[in-house]
Amino acid sequence: MDTTRPIVLTLAGRVTPADVPRLCAELADVPPGRDVVCEVGALTSADLAAVDALARLRLAAGRLGHRLRYQGAGPELTLLLDLVGLAEELL
Repeated sequence: MDTTRPIVLTLAGRVTPADVPRLCAELADVPPGRDVVCEVGALTSADLAAVDALARLRLAAGRLGHRLRYQGAGPELTLLLDLVGLAEELL
């Protein structure tokens, strides 16, 4: 297994609060200390539910010893992430 390449977690469509436990469980399956890239370019809605899910994923990743970064965010999602202090996690 190549531990130098980040694990990619792809989010597509519309993310709801009900999706968060499943996404966090996917993070829990990643070996500790790995970098994780959350590909968000296929999200269809840049809303507060998406930002909430991304923030919760960020917290879960930190608890699991992962570094989580967001990739592919459009302008609306980038603005929202900036407003809530998560823009530093953008690639």
